[in-house]
Amino acid sequence: MDILETSSRHKKKSQATVRNTVPKLLPFLMSVCNYYVLWIPLSQPDWYNALIKCLPILSLGFFTIVHSIGVGRFSPYAKKIFLGLLFSAAGDICLVWPEYFLFGMLMFGLAHLMYTIAFGFYPLNIRIFIVLALFGVTFYSATVSYLSGPFVYMVAGYSMLICTMAWRALCRVSLASHKFSWACISAALGSIFFMVSDCVLAVDKFCFPVTNARAIVMSTYYGAQLLIALSVTAKPQDDFLWKSE
Repeated sequence: MDILETSSRHKKKSQATVRNTVPKLLPFLMSVCNYYVLWIPLSQPDWYNALIKCLPILSLGFFTIVHSIGVGRFSPYAKKIFLGLLFSAAGDICLVWPEYFLFGMLMFGLAHLMYTIAFGFYPLNIRIFIVLALFGVTFYSATVSYLSGPFVYMVAGYSMLICTMAWRALCRVSLASHKFSWACISAALGSIFFMVSDCVLAVDKFCFPVTNARAIVMSTYYGAQLLIALSVTAKPQDDFLWKSE
């Protein structure tokens, strides 16, 4: 009976979390719909286009703040995710103008750094590291012949950062019942979506045109950021920090 009662309480608590979370995501969902409805041509780089593009990410930043206020604590984990979202929004703005693409890469690199620090460095899980390192090296080796100038080094550094971010996100996942966390799974899936988005973007920009590249890149990108932002709903003990704070 105790087991059944515990399961029932856990189910009710999960349902309550969902009910409390969904309304806070309405600004994000509405701004994403607005982006796809307007679908402003990339040939029209202006501040209106930049606002429409980064508004979903700013809405997720708003979500992290509102959620933190709701639980009465702006945790170190949530702060780092929030900073990552702000850097991502800045990157979105930069990428609207092709001449600022390098600055956009820098902003997203800082976002991945924030996410990596938030996810922490324990446990290490060397097997996941090796798999992602091999993927990063293979992808860079396949694209480096298409690169020139500073992109030769920027793409290498960016590949290292996003693979590191994905490594740390995936290492947080545990299927053990006493450590299982949907928030950790959410962040891990988000990291994978982010890699898919950036790989498609890189191939389309540097190598060869990809059919429906923009739709693929933006849908996986917004999905990635949503999943990573949702990870702030984890319990305080689920925060994996590289240092005690």
